[in-house]
Amino acid sequence: MPHKIGFAVVSSSGNEDGYSANELMVHAPTVNGWRSTRSCLYPQVIILQLVERCRIRKLQLLAHQYMISAKIEFYVSDSLPEYFSPNQSDRFQRLGYVSLSDNEKTGFKARELKSVHVDAMGQYLKLIFHKNHVNRYNLYNQVALVAINVLGDAVDGEMASTPTKEQLIEHYLHNTHEDSALDGTYLGKLDSISPLDDLAFDMYQDPEVAQIIRQLDEKKQDAVRLERYDLAKKLKQAIADLQKVGERLGRYEVEKRCAVEKEDYDVAKLKKQQMDEYRRKVYLEIELHNLLDMGLIQRTEEFPLEPLGYSGSPRQPKPKESSKHKQGKSIEKAPKSEPERVSPNPTPPQRTPTPPPTPQAQPLIPKINIDALPYDERPLPALRKQMGETQNQLPEPEPPESAITARSTGITGEPEPLTEKAVREASFPIEVYGEGLVAGAYSKTWSYREDALLAIYKKLMEVPAGTSKDDLKTMMRAAVFLVRKALVDKVASVFQASLKLLKMIITQYIPKHKLGKVETSHCVERTLPNLIAKTGDSTTRLRIVATDFIQEMALFKEVRPLQAIPAELVKPLKPNTPTRLALSQLELLERLLKDLGTDNSGFTADNVMQFAMGALEHSASEVRDTAVRIIQIMYRKNKSAVLEYLPPDDANTRRNILYKNMFDGFAKIDGRPTETQVKTQKKAATQEAEKQKKEEIRALQEQLAALQEIQAEQVSKGKERDTHKPSKAAGKKAPLVPPPDIGDDQSSVANYLDNLCIFCGEKDDSFNEEGLDLHYWKNCPMLRRCEHCRQVVEIASLMDHLLTECDKKDSFGKCPRCTEAIPKQELTEHVRAKACTPAKSDKVANHCPLCHENFAPGEEVRGVFAAP
Repeated sequence: MPHKIGFAVVSSSGNEDGYSANELMVHAPTVNGWRSTRSCLYPQVIILQLVERCRIRKLQLLAHQYMISAKIEFYVSDSLPEYFSPNQSDRFQRLGYVSLSDNEKTGFKARELKSVHVDAMGQYLKLIFHKNHVNRYNLYNQVALVAINVLGDAVDGEMASTPTKEQLIEHYLHNTHEDSALDGTYLGKLDSISPLDDLAFDMYQDPEVAQIIRQLDEKKQDAVRLERYDLAKKLKQAIADLQKVGERLGRYEVEKRCAVEKEDYDVAKLKKQQMDEYRRKVYLEIELHNLLDMGLIQRTEEFPLEPLGYSGSPRQPKPKESSKHKQGKSIEKAPKSEPERVSPNPTPPQRTPTPPPTPQAQPLIPKINIDALPYDERPLPALRKQMGETQNQLPEPEPPESAITARSTGITGEPEPLTEKAVREASFPIEVYGEGLVAGAYSKTWSYREDALLAIYKKLMEVPAGTSKDDLKTMMRAAVFLVRKALVDKVASVFQASLKLLKMIITQYIPKHKLGKVETSHCVERTLPNLIAKTGDSTTRLRIVATDFIQEMALFKEVRPLQAIPAELVKPLKPNTPTRLALSQLELLERLLKDLGTDNSGFTADNVMQFAMGALEHSASEVRDTAVRIIQIMYRKNKSAVLEYLPPDDANTRRNILYKNMFDGFAKIDGRPTETQVKTQKKAATQEAEKQKKEEIRALQEQLAALQEIQAEQVSKGKERDTHKPSKAAGKKAPLVPPPDIGDDQSSVANYLDNLCIFCGEKDDSFNEEGLDLHYWKNCPMLRRCEHCRQVVEIASLMDHLLTECDKKDSFGKCPRCTEAIPKQELTEHVRAKACTPAKSDKVANHCPLCHENFAPGEEVRGVFAAP
C-alpha cells in the first residue's frame, strides 16, 4: 500500500532568508516553505533524497498563492551524479511536467494543491521550477513551494519478474503469503492511499492531534481485523471529531504566531491558554472513553516540529513483507495531474521563528517512552531535550451546572466571573440562560463571547414545539439582549455570530413558533440602531458586513411589511454625524430605494427628499455626491415632487457646482442637453457660421476679382471707342479744337471710373475698393446671388448660370418657349401649360428672368427696368 515517503533536501539553487528548502521536510500549518531568491535566474532546481529506494506512485505539491511557477518538471534517479559532471542530467530520468494555474480567478488568495500520479523507481527526485507567473503581488519574480509530499512503496533490490502461471493459479485458489504482491503489483492494481498520508491532512492539522489520529486509525484497523466493529465504529467517529479539533488547534496556533509577529504578547498568551484548555479537554474525553492511552502521546511543545527526512509511516510494511514489483516504464509525457484547491485559511505567518516554550501553569500530560512511538513520529536525536519528571494528570473538580451547560455547547475553559455591574445589567438573560453562559458573552476573551452566542443559537434551534408562548418570548428577548450587546463587538467573528443568531431568530425561530409581528418588530427595533452604528465602523470588513446584512434584513418577508428599516434610514443626519456613518447610511438608502421603491415600502418622496436635502449640507464631498445620486433616483420616480424641494434652475443656482451637477443629471434623465452641451453646441454653431461666412467672403472675393477684370476690359474698350469715334457736323463748321493730350485723357477716364459701378452705373465717393465690394455683394440691382450655390451673377446671365455653371445645374431644364431655367420636376407641367411669355431674339427684345417679361433691348432700358 503506498504511503508517505520521508526525504531530505540535498541541494537547491538558492533561497531567500528565512525560506530554506529544508522547510519542505516539515509538514505543519506554520511552516514557511521554500522561496527562491529575489530576481533569480531560471530555472531553479531542488534535489530531494528519499529515505530509501522506492517506487514513487504519487507526488503532491502545495503551491504559493502568488509566487507560482508556470511549469515544474520532475526527474528521478537511483544515484546522485557528481557535481561537476558534464553529463549530470543524463543520470536523471525525466518523468514529465505539470503546469500550475496563474491563480487570477481566486484573487491570489487560494493555494493550488496539485496531485500527480506517476510510476517510477529511484531514490533521488529533482524538481525544476521554470519562470513565474507575473502578477502585481510578486514584485521580485520569485517562485515558491509551500510543501511537497512523496507517496510510494519501498523496494528491496530489483523488481521481481512477472509471476508464473502456477503462482497466478495459486493466488485465485488459495490465500497465500503471496497475496499482497499479487494484488498490488502483478495484477496492475493501484492501491488506495490513506487520507492520513495526504498532504492536506498534515498542512492543516495540529501535529500533536495528527499523531493521535494516526494511532486511533491503527487501533481501528486492528479492531476491524479482530471483527470488533462496535469499537471500530467508535474509533471512526472519534477520528472524525478529532480532525475538526486538529484544524481548530492549527488555526489557533497560526493566530498565536501572528500575535507574536505583531508583538501583541497579551493576545499570544491568551491564545496559548485557550489552546491548552481545549487540548486538555479533548485528552480527558479520549481517556474517559478509553480510546487511547494518552501516556503514549508526546507533547509537541517539548520540541520543534520534526522533519520528514529518513522517516517511515505506521502503514509502511516491514521489509520481510514488502513485495517485489515489476519495473514500470518511464513517463515521457506530462504525468496525469489532479488539481485541487486548498484555501490558505489560515495563512501561515512568515519569517517569525517559533517562540520558546513557556512553563505550563497546569499539570502536564505524562511524557512518553520514545521507543514506544512509531519511527516517523520520533523527534530527531539532536533536537531532543531533557524532559522533567512526569507529573500525573490531576482529576478536575466537578464544575457547576451552568458551566457544564456552557461546555456541552462548545465553550472551552471557564470565562472570568461577571462583575457586579454586569450582573445588574444582564440579570434578565442570566435568569434565562444561566450565569455561566452569560459570563461567556461578557468575557474579555473573544472566543468565549463567540461560543456563548453559538450556544444560544443551538439552544433556540432545539426548543421543542410545545413550549409555552411566554417561555418562547422570554428566551427570544433574552437572546436579543445579548445580540444587541454583541453587535457593537470589535471582533469580526463575534459580530458575525451575532448576525447569524439574529437572522435565525427573525427568519426561523419566530415563524416556527408563530410569535407574530410584535416580536419581529421588537427584534428589529432593538438591534437596528446598533447595526446602523456599525456601518460607520473604522474596519472596512465590519462596515461592509453590517451594510449587507441590513439590506438583506430589509428584504426578509417577515421584516419588509413592518417598514421599520426605511423609517430608520430617513431620519435626518445630525450635524456631528461622522463621515463614514453618514456615507454608509446614504449608500444603504440608495441601494434599498432600488430594491424596494417608493410604493408602500416606507420610502416616500417627502421623507427621502427631506433627508437628502439635509445630507447636501454635510461637510464631506462624498456624502453630498451620494445625496445627489439619491435625489436623481427620486427624480426618475416623481419629478414634480422633487423639484418642489429644490431652488429654481437659474444662473445664480448653477453657481453652486453641486446644483449644477444635479440639474445636468436631470437633463440627462429627461434626454435634454445639459448646459455644458448647449454651450458646446452654440459654440460649434458659431464657429460653423463664421467658417461659412469666411468661405462666402472668399468666394465673393474671387468673383469680385473676376468682375474687376471685366471692368478693366470694358474700360479699355471705352477708350478705343472714344478714340475712333468720328466727329459729327451739323452742316456748319466748328472751330478747330486742339486734341487733348493723351495722358490727360487717360487720367480723366481713370478718375471717372474710380467711384463707378460698371453694372448699374451708380457713382459714389464711398466706392473705393472695399466699398465697391460691399456694393456688389449687397446693393447692386444688376447683380443677384444664386439661391442654390450662393454665387453672385448678373441678372441678365442668371438663366445661363443655372443651366451651365450652378452646382445644381443637373436639376434644371430649359423651357423652349421662354428660355428660362425651370426645375425638372416642374418642366413638363410648365411646357404643357404654355402660360409663360415667349422669348424673342436679342435684336427685338430682352427677357427678364425675374419678372418673366420682355423689354426693349439696350443697356439704358435694362438699367432703368432693373434699378427700382
